[in-house]
Amino acid sequence: MRIAVDIDSTLHHYWDQFSAIAKKRFGVDLDYETQLTWEISRLRPEQARACVAESHTAPHVLAAVPYPGAVETIRAWHEAGHFIHVTSHRTTEAQEATAAWLDQIGLRYDELYCSFDKVTRCVELDIDVLIDDSPQTLLRAVEAGMTAATLVHPWNRDLCEEEDIVCAPDWPTLAERLEPVLA
Repeated sequence: MRIAVDIDSTLHHYWDQFSAIAKKRFGVDLDYETQLTWEISRLRPEQARACVAESHTAPHVLAAVPYPGAVETIRAWHEAGHFIHVTSHRTTEAQEATAAWLDQIGLRYDELYCSFDKVTRCVELDIDVLIDDSPQTLLRAVEAGMTAATLVHPWNRDLCEEEDIVCAPDWPTLAERLEPVLA
């Protein structure tokens, strides 16, 4: 199988970093539990872009802590012969730090792709399973014929209840729920 895995809010809890930057830069508190949509309404678009850009600098990228079980699950999939494509809505400037972080945490992968059109690249690579947190990306993956999977977050919880998407509260459960798909 060919598996694509997002990074922010999929491999690590990105919200903590993002909200700390928003608080420091703009004095805005962003509570994780009340972030019920993908849009960040408490920041102006240019403020949100500034927070994202800062969060993707080397110091922040290298400080990220993977979710429990994420690295072990992906390592096991890679060792079982699955192709692992790591994909992120990061600029190409963040790719070097991102690759260093993946090496630092011991995550084995076949390709790293930083771009703003994940699904198109996944289609090019004939990806079977896309693991992501974005509702839009998950729906586009399903439309493209992929199995979509996610960790449950406040902004994608409704999608998990309404759509044919593999959802789980954590990586060990996600791995278990994807077993039949990857068999």
